[in-house]
Amino acid sequence: MNRTPWTSRIFSFDLPEGWLPNVLERLHGTAVRIKELTSGVNEQALIFKPDGKWSIKEHIGHLIDLENLHEGRIDDFLARKEILRAADMSNIKTYEANHNAARLDSLITEFWEKRSRFITRLKDLDDETQSFSSLHPRLKKHMRPVDMAYFTAEHDDHHLASIRQLIEQYKK
Repeated sequence: MNRTPWTSRIFSFDLPEGWLPNVLERLHGTAVRIKELTSGVNEQALIFKPDGKWSIKEHIGHLIDLENLHEGRIDDFLARKEILRAADMSNIKTYEANHNAARLDSLITEFWEKRSRFITRLKDLDDETQSFSSLHPRLKKHMRPVDMAYFTAEHDDHHLASIRQLIEQYKK
């Protein structure tokens, strides 16, 4: 089965605001799932780059790199901006970061620290901000903080699935 590319995904943002705790639970679990998925994976597999695509470490690093965007979007909601800040779709930060040189445990720890801050900020938003929506610049759809959290969790899962595929591909 061919996976749908991330940029081809279509989203409908209709979760009730009261589902934020459930979505936050998914966001809490990403670091644990990364750790479990990569447990016992050797260094060569962690930096394996078939067809010049990202390695496992680069997928993890990419998730780290995007935490600043997520936090910035919280700032956008707080400032009641009409349009959320855009992601750098060229992913230049990830390409320039040399995540393959980092230790796996350091990447996981850094991800968890940044993600924890993001989750706390989402939890601490007042009800008025939780109800506010801004336009996502690429999707051209309005989203509220619960929708952004869901979108982020889906993006996490997209990269976790990529990591799993790399592990399986390396074993062949």
